[in-house]
Amino acid sequence: MEPMTSEMEPAQINSAPRRPRILLAASGSVAAIKFANLCRCFSEWAEVKAVATKPSLHFIDKASLPKDVILYTDEEEWSTWKKIGDSVLHIELRRWADIMVIAPLSANTLGKIAGGLCDNLLTCIVRAWDYNKPLFVAPAMNTLMWNNPFTERHLMIIDELGISLIPPISKRLACGDYGNGAMAEPSLIFSTIRLFYESRSQSGGSNMA
Repeated sequence: MEPMTSEMEPAQINSAPRRPRILLAASGSVAAIKFANLCRCFSEWAEVKAVATKPSLHFIDKASLPKDVILYTDEEEWSTWKKIGDSVLHIELRRWADIMVIAPLSANTLGKIAGGLCDNLLTCIVRAWDYNKPLFVAPAMNTLMWNNPFTERHLMIIDELGISLIPPISKRLACGDYGNGAMAEPSLIFSTIRLFYESRSQSGGSNMA
């Protein structure tokens, strides 16, 4: 794991605009098997750092991640912290990112975010997030979990926070059921974020390169 870099590198002075900084995060859904593909989609266009919860690691093939994408896990959260004044990883990642994308967003992590819980690296970043910067989520869960009344309540809460939803799609799910709840395809997630970023940059949106 390489150390976090400062907000402004000297090499950027009098140079072309830097690439977008995208923080991709995966929570514990079977759809996390597509996380490496998602990272590849973004890494050709942007600087990418990745965060994975412990349950999501069951589905992520670390070896298939792009070589230039650093994956941070809960084990790294405090591993380099020794004393007051040392950097705190979830704060440094929040500062670094232009946009955060949680894909997949599990029902459990959705509930945690809606309730303000922060018991792992991913949810600590969200709890510390600066909502002047965009945060997108792409849920993935069983159809009955998606249709559960709690899900509707939680989606309303995160919408009020300013979190943008990339809706799930209907297909045959990993459990064998057919219905809504599958994560949007990585290519659609990527095109949604890139279009948003470029449209906002052209209109002079704040906090964008």
